[in-house]
Amino acid sequence: MAMMLDQDQALGAYFLEPGRAELRHSGRTRTHFLATGGTTGGAFALIDETARCGETVPLHRHPADVESLYVIEGVLSVFLERSPCRMAAAGAFVHFAPGAVHGFRVESDTAHYLLFTTPRHGEFYRAISTAPDDSKDPDAPIDDDTIMTACRDYDVESVGSFPASPSS
Repeated sequence: MAMMLDQDQALGAYFLEPGRAELRHSGRTRTHFLATGGTTGGAFALIDETARCGETVPLHRHPADVESLYVIEGVLSVFLERSPCRMAAAGAFVHFAPGAVHGFRVESDTAHYLLFTTPRHGEFYRAISTAPDDSKDPDAPIDDDTIMTACRDYDVESVGSFPASPSS
């Protein structure tokens, strides 16, 4: 579903009604695009995700893009650069500077979080997700070729697997 905006074209301002954000799937993660480079005049992207227990973003870095994570509900274990994994519960905020190695995993039954990033990195999220399609299983994982192509296209470097057991 494409975004349905009430937009003031002259100012670039817009209002997005609940349930009107573009929805995409990435395995058992539901991704809603609240703001994109196209809707913010290239200023930022804001992504709202809900994921199930065990969903993991492997360790990676993106040298040209910043990304911030705000946990609305649930618990994530977060790896940030050379620090041990930390548990991020509702209200936690994490900023990933350009080039910082990071990743996270959902530890609670579900987690709901926001990702604030650059428009280019927002497009990476679009590239590793699919539009809803009634003929396909929405929980089907995204294939490795799609992920590797997106990593190459958007300068995301895979660094390795997420650590097996988080420390508190």
